[in-house]
Amino acid sequence: MAQVSFELPSPEDTVRFGRSLGRLLRAGDLVLLAGPLGAGKTTMTRGVAEGMGVCGRVSSPTFVLARVHPAGDSGVPLVHVDAYRLGGDLSQLDDLDLDTDLERAAIVVEWGEGLAERLSEDYLVVRLGRRPDDVRVVSLEPHGNWTERAPQARLAG
Repeated sequence: MAQVSFELPSPEDTVRFGRSLGRLLRAGDLVLLAGPLGAGKTTMTRGVAEGMGVCGRVSSPTFVLARVHPAGDSGVPLVHVDAYRLGGDLSQLDDLDLDTDLERAAIVVEWGEGLAERLSEDYLVVRLGRRPDDVRVVSLEPHGNWTERAPQARLAG
């Protein structure tokens, strides 16, 4: 599947898309959220958590690096990682032991591009941009088995 791009006119649309994506996630899934500050990465993760039905309030894990949201409706926990402060330090990423978490949880990594891809050959990059009119432009870049699953994410959004 080629890269697909579309617009999310409001923060509510960003949450709605995240919710649809969250309904598709299962244990072993890796999603990397890429984009500048303020693009909507944490907002989208809130929607993902709602779609998965996990427990706990979603906020940026910038200072704790990772938060685990226990399984709810889907039976799959969500590990929400913010790799911004890692600055490309792979040893710190290894310290988070995400490869173990990936066996039993879905993992969403903000700022993980260039770092977290090594956790799995099957991952989805969700690239977010923010135009001056506050509309988010989203592109999906599927890798591995996501090349077959990404159209479901787009249609769900």
